[in-house]
Amino acid sequence: MQIIARAQYTRMPWKNGKGLTEEVMAFPPNSTMETFDWRLSIAHVGEDGPFSVFPGVDRSIALLEGEGLQLDLPDGGAHVLTLDGVPFAFPGEWVISSRNLGGPTMDLNIMTRRGRCRHHMRRHIHAGSTTFDATEQTLLVFRNAAMVETATNAIRVEELSTLILERGESIQIVPQDSSLHVLSVELEPTA
Repeated sequence: MQIIARAQYTRMPWKNGKGLTEEVMAFPPNSTMETFDWRLSIAHVGEDGPFSVFPGVDRSIALLEGEGLQLDLPDGGAHVLTLDGVPFAFPGEWVISSRNLGGPTMDLNIMTRRGRCRHHMRRHIHAGSTTFDATEQTLLVFRNAAMVETATNAIRVEELSTLILERGESIQIVPQDSSLHVLSVELEPTA
C-alpha cells in the first residue's frame, strides 16, 4: 500500500492549454503524454471549452467538485457529470467539449493506452465503513478524509489523496465525516 498526498501531485497545463491538471501519477515513471501506459489526474475546469484529444487512449472521467459538468459528445448528444454520478468512459479520439453548470468544476481522469492497459473506474459512497479487496492494482482517490485500516495499523488519508493497492491487498476504510466517498480505478495490463 502506498499513499500519495495531494501536495505531491504535479501541476501542469492541459495538453490543449485551456486548463490546469494535477497529475497524480503516470506509469511507467517519467513517461510523457505520448509514452504513458496509464495516467491518473485531476482536472480543474474553469471555463467552457474543448477536451484534449488522445488517439489510442481510453478515458474515464468523474466529477470531484462543482455543481455539474456537461459533456457535448460527437454524435450531438450530451452527458452530465454529477457528484454522485457514475463515471463516464469514452475513447480519447472523441472530440468533446464541456460546459460547467454553475461555476468551476474539478474532475478525476484516468487514461490508459489501448493495447497496453485497460481500466475500470467506479464511485463508492457509503454511510459507514467498507472493505476494499484489490483483485488488480487499484488506485483509490478520497473525496473526503478517512481512516484506512490494514491488518497491522491505521492511517489517516486526507481529502483528495490517493492510495495505491497492489493485487491481493485488503483494507478497511472508515469515514471521518458522515459518509465515505471514494473513486476507485482498477488497472489491468494487457501487453
